[in-house]
Amino acid sequence: MLGQMDWVLRQSSNNLNLAGKIVLMKPSLQKLYNIFRIEVENQFFNRAVIGGLDRIIERWTSEALQDQLSENIIQEVQASLQLYPQLPTQERAQTIEQLWNTLQSLYPDLPALLQAGSETPTKPTSQPKPHSKSAHPKQTVTIDEQLNLKALQASIKVLPGIGQKYANVLAKLGLHTLEDLLYYFPRRYDDYSNLKPIHSLVYGEEVTVIGVIQSVTERKSASKRSIVEAVLSDGTAGIRITIFNQPWQAQKLQIGEPYAVAGRIDQYLGRLVFVNPEIEPIDKELLHSGRIVPVYRLTENITQRWLRRTIKQVVDRYAPKVVDYMPLSIRQSAQLMELSRAIYQAHFPDSQESLEQARYRLAFDEIFFLQMGVLRHKYEWQQRPGRLFQAPADWMDQFKACLPYSLTQAQERALHQAFHDLASGKPMNRLLQGDVGSGKTVVAAGIAALIAYHNAQSAIMAPTSILAEQHYRTFLKLLTSTDHPEIEQNRVKLPPSAIRLLTGATPDSERREIFEQLANNQIKILIGTHALIEETVQFHDLQFIVVDEQHRFGVEQRAFLRAKGENPHLLVMTATPIPRSLALTLYGDLDLTLLDEMPPGRQPINTYVVFPSERERVYRLIESQVEQGKQAFIIYPLVEESEKIQSLSAVEEYERLQREVFPNYRLGLLHGRLKAEEKEAVMLQFQRGEVQILVSTSVVEVGVDVPQATVMVVEGANRFGLAQLHQFRGRVGRGNDPAYCILIPDTADEAENERLMVMAQTQDGFVLAEHDLRQRGPGDFLGTRQSGFAQLRFANFTNLHLIEIARQQSQALFNDDPLLEKPEHRMLAERINRFWQETTSDIS
Repeated sequence: MLGQMDWVLRQSSNNLNLAGKIVLMKPSLQKLYNIFRIEVENQFFNRAVIGGLDRIIERWTSEALQDQLSENIIQEVQASLQLYPQLPTQERAQTIEQLWNTLQSLYPDLPALLQAGSETPTKPTSQPKPHSKSAHPKQTVTIDEQLNLKALQASIKVLPGIGQKYANVLAKLGLHTLEDLLYYFPRRYDDYSNLKPIHSLVYGEEVTVIGVIQSVTERKSASKRSIVEAVLSDGTAGIRITIFNQPWQAQKLQIGEPYAVAGRIDQYLGRLVFVNPEIEPIDKELLHSGRIVPVYRLTENITQRWLRRTIKQVVDRYAPKVVDYMPLSIRQSAQLMELSRAIYQAHFPDSQESLEQARYRLAFDEIFFLQMGVLRHKYEWQQRPGRLFQAPADWMDQFKACLPYSLTQAQERALHQAFHDLASGKPMNRLLQGDVGSGKTVVAAGIAALIAYHNAQSAIMAPTSILAEQHYRTFLKLLTSTDHPEIEQNRVKLPPSAIRLLTGATPDSERREIFEQLANNQIKILIGTHALIEETVQFHDLQFIVVDEQHRFGVEQRAFLRAKGENPHLLVMTATPIPRSLALTLYGDLDLTLLDEMPPGRQPINTYVVFPSERERVYRLIESQVEQGKQAFIIYPLVEESEKIQSLSAVEEYERLQREVFPNYRLGLLHGRLKAEEKEAVMLQFQRGEVQILVSTSVVEVGVDVPQATVMVVEGANRFGLAQLHQFRGRVGRGNDPAYCILIPDTADEAENERLMVMAQTQDGFVLAEHDLRQRGPGDFLGTRQSGFAQLRFANFTNLHLIEIARQQSQALFNDDPLLEKPEHRMLAERINRFWQETTSDIS
């Protein structure tokens, strides 16, 4: 095959006669010219070389080195040929043209390539006419910059010393191309920039010392392990270096030569020593010592030193060539380090200050990309038409007159905002955020009633059957009436048959009836669980969707439900208090409505942090409440005992409590390992009062309404976040009686836990959310969006200042150029698109 390849390449002599002019070319360039000319003549079908153009990389590289072509050109040719077989025809043509133009700029005597189907060389492109279409280039990236970008897509096997074996190992880390290596940032750093004389060393510190090797010996331990010992001196003192299992160091360390030694100062028999430190001769650039040293995530068969050296090659060569996609105005306004320098400093920082600036820049980019994608999603959604639903002038008054209680001002404001959305001609896309018990359900019911008035349908999706049934009962109570003989004349009220419940437990006969009535528009409001997204559920005219506790659902589930209507209006509800800056970033695609007012009559819940030794007092409180006809929750962090975690568990404690503490009461047990129908049976028993004390894990966190429950005890409270503890607390005090939340940490020391004390001091979910965000990060707020943003390597959602700056900058840019169509924004648009292609974010 190689013989055939050479025959193809010898079809032109090394002295090319073109239009009567003799052109002398170096053999490697001659070979490229022959290949490219054949490709042009064959319509770029990758046939100039048998097996494809990438097959000649190794041999061509050898010739190019002999011809002393520049390293830059060699790598750019390698990258272009490596990618060539995967490119579509048009991009192959562009690749060859751009690469040859670059070669011509360096070697002016090179001939032009023939165009496909042409007998004469291509002439240099003339300057475009002022009003021609080409006068406004679509891409502002230069050819050199494009080549740099393509070079980064080359396989890591183009690097010296990396063959298929190492490529397979690096693939386990997700490293396939040069770009992967360039953006494979350290997981942490060892700071060896602290240079000290040996006589000033202190036990336990991380330092670098520079000195001369005085002696080197090797011996075997009792277990036959190699031990190399050396003495390093710098004129102020000497220090022993002990190296285990590296016998080659005995030959590598040269007596009388200077070295930099970095590591942690240890102690042996009262004397300071280095154990397995980093050692480098100081006649070369210090990479592993004397600086802030990057530490990368590894896999088997590679070492830190090897990977560090490999990444250094790529960073040295390509980081300076990275083109900054961020507009200069934003970089200046946000005081951002240039991207190429940020990449370099994130790998090999000159100082802690440079490292912080680099990480700040890269974190800013992640939040900025995230926010731009969210804004774009909102923009695209707003371009779609939405059915108009006008509320009659007296609609709000009629709705309020039908309610068994008065609306709060916050609830009225939420309804007015929703009615405005419905009348806008654009589909509603709104997040309704309200604390536990703030009255979100009545807002959803008011909107659904208006949709039903206009003869369209609504779907209410809840994460559990228990919560779906709770919503069903609430909707029946609020929107139906048997007291009106002429119910059809009432614009708010509906017949009970117009509101139905669909869960996994719904009998087949009832399901068939629901499907039929749904299709013929008899059912106006369908409430249910994931069962709503089944293919068999077909609406006649779905126009409004409510997703309750939306962080429990994935993007696909919501998308399935939305697809059952034509651009239906969407209301997302959550009881998880999310700090505003975080909400605007994570849920910026949704308009935000906040229910910041509790209905009248809701009493604050008495919250106490008690020592584990005071448990008996807590049991007496439960006993006294149960005697008054009330009920109690006891929450545990574990389902069963664990050897790794010293904390009480629900199963063992349920048995002990029933047997020893509350033998006269009926206890229920609820945890995540029960089947769905078993959980529902236990919760129904608790709601009906058949179970007085419910022992549970965190599965009761969301939405369960048990008005008679007045005591919430949380064992191992230090193991829960504040947002979660606040949700637990919201399960009690839903009636008119005083309620109690008792937090019991694992140990007495944890009773002084600052987070738990905050719980006792405030009932405000947003105060707790801000505190939790600072302490624990955003995990409790993200839900299914957590996995989508897991690839954020630098951004920290606790840095509200950075989030706010990135949000302001992205909003300003979006207002100016929402689709990033301006030439100066095209590179940024491509980078944002790549970011969102790599993201499985929960945006629907």
